[in-house]
Amino acid sequence: LIAGGVDALMHSAEGAEDDPKQGIKALQDIKLTADDVVVGIAVSGRTPYVIGGLTYAKEVGATTVALSCNPRSTIAGIADIAISPVVGPEVLTGSTRLKSGTAQKLVLNMLSTASMIRIGKSYQNLMVDLNPSNKKLVARAVRIVMQTTGCAAQQARQALDQTGNDVKLAILVTITGMGVEEARKALANAGGFLRKAIGEKTV
Repeated sequence: LIAGGVDALMHSAEGAEDDPKQGIKALQDIKLTADDVVVGIAVSGRTPYVIGGLTYAKEVGATTVALSCNPRSTIAGIADIAISPVVGPEVLTGSTRLKSGTAQKLVLNMLSTASMIRIGKSYQNLMVDLNPSNKKLVARAVRIVMQTTGCAAQQARQALDQTGNDVKLAILVTITGMGVEEARKALANAGGFLRKAIGEKTV
């Protein structure tokens, strides 16, 4: 979500961030619940749109995270968790897209990557929930199956063909010798976690 909506990504919406009610409405529109996590992002930590959104999220019971470059910011005081990278003054005063924006992007990369790992999108250090939608990704899928199972390229391709290019299933079928439907059920019973479906101990 962004103040001013999707159009603000292409066209300036200068005043949109000044209305806390819009932050609330944006979360209401997506039917925020207590099962959700909301990360409020504002370099200064005092943007009204973000303050409104985080305050509403707290009322709903969602877990809240404040990401700003000011450790004593308003949103840091509202949220359950505050992440405040220290970047120092910008080279161009007020141009927060430089150091501050870059630091926040790095934090978001960490959060999103850790989240994907925690919900079973990876196995070892590989992205096994890959959707091989072009030639490059098909080749990557073959390599992933080969690397995780030790099989040859031809066997990896056959496993992917059998499973409809489902990388997780292809790995599971190759390692365990299960049929496709049996493997599909095993993966579902494991909550999508390939390691658990294979029967390996988690580290």
